[in-house]
Amino acid sequence: MKAMILAAGLGTRMRPLTDHCPKPLLPVAGKALIVHHLERLAAAGIVEVVINVSYRAEQIIAALGDGSAQGVRIAWSREDEPLETGGGIRQALPLLGEAPFLLVNGDIWCDLDPRRLPPLGEDLAHLVLVDNPEHHPGGDFHLDAQGRVREHGEPRLTFAGLSLLDPALVADQAPGAFPLVPLLRRAMAEGRVTGSHHRGDWVDVGTPQRLAALDRRLGGPRG
Repeated sequence: MKAMILAAGLGTRMRPLTDHCPKPLLPVAGKALIVHHLERLAAAGIVEVVINVSYRAEQIIAALGDGSAQGVRIAWSREDEPLETGGGIRQALPLLGEAPFLLVNGDIWCDLDPRRLPPLGEDLAHLVLVDNPEHHPGGDFHLDAQGRVREHGEPRLTFAGLSLLDPALVADQAPGAFPLVPLLRRAMAEGRVTGSHHRGDWVDVGTPQRLAALDRRLGGPRG
């Protein structure tokens, strides 16, 4: 199985840290945030990794190269302008192929072992969901008793930014920028999205404060 890491965002919420450093390269416990992802993928046996880049793309490419230092093989999908999640995946399809792949948001940290995720079968997506964090108390979706993800329903959980996707979810879309969530909602309405509730460690590294807190928790250097 291949994986795709989303790393093309502008990192607006992380300013001023991202004024000169792209978000994927911000350090956490002595290594770039994206390196944590690559090492976890390699440990799970996922060595073919596609990374989309736009903002400060050359910095990210120069830092990671072909991925050999982390035990993976990186294929780069360059975006002249950020294409949003859906558009970024659509552009990367020639690199991803036709089989389901693991999608990883570049700005999270999670201890999930991707080998534990079930195969898609006839479904279009499998979403990893977590308990709602303080900064997102309303959650995103409902996971029903049959393991299906629904747009509506209670209780609600938060999408962790980790998923298994069938390329068919975006393949019929026109190239260009578009979000992924409306396509997921359409697939949910068709009953073709499953989910799992991850109760382990997960952080949305979306602000400098949460980045610093994660760094302290993982044993980063003290100032």
